Amino acid sequence: MMRGFTTAVFLTMILSASVAAQPTVRLTDHVNPFIGTGGHGHTYPGPSLPFGMIQPGPDTRLTGWDGCSGYHYSDSRIFGFSHTHLSGTGIADYADVLVMPATGEVRLNNGSDGRPGYSSAFSHSEEVATPGYYAVTLKDYGIRAELTTTLRAGMHRYAFPQGQPAHVVLDLEHRDKLTEAAIDIVTDREVAGVRRSSSWARDQVVYFVIRFSRPFAGAPAKPSRDAADGTLKRVFHFGTGGEPLLVKVGISAVSVEGARRNLDAEIPAWDFDGVRKAADDAWERELSKIRVDGGSREQRTIFYTALYHAMLTPNVYMDVDGQYRGRDFKVHKADGFTYYSVFSLWDTFRALHPLLTIIDRARTRDFIQTFLRQYEEGGRLPVWELAANETDTMIGYHAVPVIADAIAKGIEGFDVERALKAMKHSADEDRFGLAAYKRHGFIDASDEAEGVSRTLEYAYDDWTIAQVARRLGREDDYARYTVRSQAYQHLFDPSTGFMRPRVEGFWLEPFESREVNNHYTEGNAWHYSFFVPQDVEGLMRLMGGPEKFAANIDALFSADSRTTGREQADITGMIGQYAHGNEPSHHMAYLYAYAGQPWKTQAMVRRILDTLYANDPDGLSGNEDCGQMSAWYILSALGFYAVTPGSTQYVIGSPRFDSATINLENGQRFVVRASGASAGASYIRSARLNDAVHDRSFLEHAAIANGGELTFEMSSTPAPSWGAGGSGRAHEPLAAVATPAPFVATGEPTFRGTQLVTLGNADQDAVIRYTVDGQLPTDASTRYTAPIPVRDDTPDRKLIYLNDGKGRFTVAGTWGVPAWSTRNASVADLNGDGQPDAIAANRPGPSFVCLNKVSGQFGADCMAIPAQSTTTIVAADFNQDGFVDLAVPGRDGGQSQI
Repeated sequence: MMRGFTTAVFLTMILSASVAAQPTVRLTDHVNPFIGTGGHGHTYPGPSLPFGMIQPGPDTRLTGWDGCSGYHYSDSRIFGFSHTHLSGTGIADYADVLVMPATGEVRLNNGSDGRPGYSSAFSHSEEVATPGYYAVTLKDYGIRAELTTTLRAGMHRYAFPQGQPAHVVLDLEHRDKLTEAAIDIVTDREVAGVRRSSSWARDQVVYFVIRFSRPFAGAPAKPSRDAADGTLKRVFHFGTGGEPLLVKVGISAVSVEGARRNLDAEIPAWDFDGVRKAADDAWERELSKIRVDGGSREQRTIFYTALYHAMLTPNVYMDVDGQYRGRDFKVHKADGFTYYSVFSLWDTFRALHPLLTIIDRARTRDFIQTFLRQYEEGGRLPVWELAANETDTMIGYHAVPVIADAIAKGIEGFDVERALKAMKHSADEDRFGLAAYKRHGFIDASDEAEGVSRTLEYAYDDWTIAQVARRLGREDDYARYTVRSQAYQHLFDPSTGFMRPRVEGFWLEPFESREVNNHYTEGNAWHYSFFVPQDVEGLMRLMGGPEKFAANIDALFSADSRTTGREQADITGMIGQYAHGNEPSHHMAYLYAYAGQPWKTQAMVRRILDTLYANDPDGLSGNEDCGQMSAWYILSALGFYAVTPGSTQYVIGSPRFDSATINLENGQRFVVRASGASAGASYIRSARLNDAVHDRSFLEHAAIANGGELTFEMSSTPAPSWGAGGSGRAHEPLAAVATPAPFVATGEPTFRGTQLVTLGNADQDAVIRYTVDGQLPTDASTRYTAPIPVRDDTPDRKLIYLNDGKGRFTVAGTWGVPAWSTRNASVADLNGDGQPDAIAANRPGPSFVCLNKVSGQFGADCMAIPAQSTTTIVAADFNQDGFVDLAVPGRDGGQSQI
């Protein structure tokens, strides 16, 4: 007995010692920054701090779509190390202030043109990237280069081969077009300057200060602004021996002094390893906001790399003293918050910002404070803001749902009344088709490109404004924007089941659901016909009810994956016509839950998680898009997704790990347990929330924010009854307050003789009333019950309607000639009398201008424009002489004219 006991104790001691001897695995060990650097991911492997302002790293590619970040895994040469990089964008910019260590003969050419240059070959076998650290061997020189970073300053360490003359090239001409630049030699260890460039950001400015750990040879005795060979490049020589050369680089958008203060505050010493450790610690703290258990090492690497990518942008855009360059390009100071830049909002409103409302409420508040500063200093909320420039890339006004989502989830610390004012301002402008959207209730194909996508996204954004207005008790605003939020109905064609472009009451023909064209944004009818996140139940009604709606989603995922029409590189990651590589598809797998078929959501979400993400340079199915692609993975792997940002509801999918713990800022923890999930069980058989049965396919934000435990019983086979019926279904009810606009179901826009015109409506219960005398229909007008005979001699009257200020219109008179085949009318003061005049664009035949006598009264005389056959005319003062000119695009072979 005693011997057995002794043996047992001894074995226990050995096992305990063995466990204790194993190194602790940090979460940063699970991050692979090379994921997304191949294929079309457009990520970069260089170091950055969470949301950091500086991103020192290697540049391997100067041009091309897959060179947007400056680095692509398929390349074999490095041009140097620049200090700003964009993560996963579809347009190139940044790569500012490039430095490159070298030995031997000095070359100022970068080598991209085939001539000898300072670039160097490298091998991935000698390349390392971890959060906050990057290292590579430059094979042409035998130099080991290492990089690390703080929030606003980067640090390099170069180990040169002994006996070789070492030098460092500074190249301000790298990549973007320079508009202003200077290199100042401050001392024999410090260089400062500015790089102002034009690319995607039309006017970007970066000030910099560079310090070397030892003096460079040949430095002037006093500050100098000379540059080698008359170029904006400089070479610094450091002899043939000694310890590794350390280089510190601080940047600022404000001034050289700002860059110097940033550098002094964040890297005061020459301690590369200390900076590297601090960077790794910073990432460990951020990644610890979510801890997952179970799954394979590959799956954990995919998860934590996704979390890493989700924390790279937006970027801090202010100096240590709070100064920043605003949207008016003036210098301002942020008091009590951190100012940010790089807002890829068309992408990130969908998943990244909802994720951050859970794990980073403090930064979310600062993002909104930044939005409001940009509204004050730039005149409107950001659309796609980059380095103090509004690029107006993509569509919608998606700062609005980010604000609304934060308000819905209880994030405070900003002026909500001012926020609502800014949101309404974005919605009530007249740019980008909004004037037509407000006038018609949707955007006609003749009004603006991408009209279908714009209408759908504007309608969703308007819904989020309505929610904020309701919370503030603004009933008029709530009613107005709720009506606008149902604009999607006007573009739904019940005969095809798709959202389609309309032209003057007709559906645009021919129609092909897979065609990529200029009526949809980076997509086609499949990709946009399911984008009604604010009113899924309303969309479901239009499509024929839950069963038909679910069948349509089935068709989406099983359709031919080929597209027609324009080539669109963003349409990738295909499952049928679902395109995970681009954002409009990201919510679609979760829509089954609204139709009472959540098990299909579970199966498809798991399929996407397992097949469209990988621990590989080509491990993303499309552009990372500043964290959106990764945020989708994080939320979906946790087991829920925000289909409708601005709502408090998440739709439950299929958790990927046996357990996941979200460590909240309020000190609470929310734990998701799904035993067996990592072993392949993707279906939910039952669930409990804090020990109470949870038979709903959705989850409220408060359940997460308050902390608690959500436990799933997982299964390898579907459980169709869970979350499928009644109140258990995902839902976001929205009362129907708008009726779809009627359309011409049969009939031709142009014809001879007589034809029967059939009218239709997406709402089968809608009542259509019409007139044939040019008057606007009223409740007393003829009710449509049968096809209407129309003759080609029916008067084509052109009328002026006056608004009484309450949305009621009366006819003030006519203008022009009924016989004109007028395709479009525009308005401008052509004779300078202060009265708006009318311009008729006619096809076929000449176009005319008609002068307004007073208050909408027109005489009989109109003047012909010397141009034949057009469908639109634009009025503007093209030569700046104070008179309105006309741009007439020619049709039918005619020459366009001014």
